[in-house]
Amino acid sequence: MRFKLLFMKNIFVLVALVVASLSVTAQDKKVQLTESSIVKDSTGRQYPYSVWSLLLKSLDYDLKLADPGDKNAGFIIFPLSEEEKTKRLVSGPQPEPSKFFKTGKPFGALKTKDINGNKIDFKELKGKIIVLNYWFINCPPCRTEIPHLNKLVAEYAADSNVVFIAIALDKKDEIEEFLKLTAFDYTIIDDGAGIAREYRITGYPTNVVINKEGNVAFHTSGYGAGTTYWIKKSIEELK
Repeated sequence: MRFKLLFMKNIFVLVALVVASLSVTAQDKKVQLTESSIVKDSTGRQYPYSVWSLLLKSLDYDLKLADPGDKNAGFIIFPLSEEEKTKRLVSGPQPEPSKFFKTGKPFGALKTKDINGNKIDFKELKGKIIVLNYWFINCPPCRTEIPHLNKLVAEYAADSNVVFIAIALDKKDEIEEFLKLTAFDYTIIDDGAGIAREYRITGYPTNVVINKEGNVAFHTSGYGAGTTYWIKKSIEELK
């Protein structure tokens, strides 16, 4: 529990640092965006930092100055079109690799059971593309990422050569309670703290794509709306 609380604290600090580094240009002057910035939508409704920072981090929204001539007037937050979001993801940088894996190196053997008691043996999955997600319930960025991961699963629902597996740190009963309210369409391995320790994973969520030969092709830690785009890109390249 102490580890989880410490991790959550670090995540919030990271989000604050990312937001603090953003700025909006107006009349050749940059206006810094901070936790105390006034952010409203087009109806005039003001959003607290805890809300607008997550909206920005989702990459589904952007900001503009409410009044370009008055840097103290605050910002207007607005949704991006699907075309704008796609353009942003394509032109954006690839997520930083995690510190827990090496691209091109063998992932290693994993033999266990999922939350429903079904056997999972990576030796038997050789020849398939494996998409892994390490997470835990009390991890806000992990939960934020789940709907995006579910969309990815839906896109490959008809392709049996792409396998999605989520390794959760939580106990079976805790996950079952969580799933009553939040769908997670990956095959879920419960009580996966030992597996995470084996790979020395300390940052969540961590996503990994393993190629048909069992080697790590893509890996990254931390939440980013662009992560699923790069997971998909990796899958398509491996296919």
